[in-house]
Amino acid sequence: QVQLVESGGGSVQAGGSLRLSCAASGTFSAINVMAWYRQAPGKQRDLVATITAGGSTNYLDSVKGRFTISRDNAKNSVSLQMDSLKPEDTAVYYCFAAGFSVDIRGRNSWQDWGQGTQVTVSS
Repeated sequence: QVQLVESGGGSVQAGGSLRLSCAASGTFSAINVMAWYRQAPGKQRDLVATITAGGSTNYLDSVKGRFTISRDNAKNSVSLQMDSLKPEDTAVYYCFAAGFSVDIRGRNSWQDWGQGTQVTVSS
């Protein structure tokens, strides 16, 4: 079982910065991908940024140049530095991780979500 615990978030004025962090704990062999999603009220959940175990990253076009995803493999954690925030960045942000576990039954893939953290950007 894997648990993802998020921290950070809050309220900020447009142009400000926030940093989100997420740590994975539990029993697993490795984490392949870690990511951040966001969901605004009445809208679908969108992928914001991803990072692989090797450090390759991808970003939603609207956050490129403003958000930076980073990862600490030794601590099984991922962070999202959000700069130049805009009101349209307001949403609940969710941490996501996918990996695998190896036990006597073999290799099993898993994926899990954090509980979500609110980010509010006022104009």
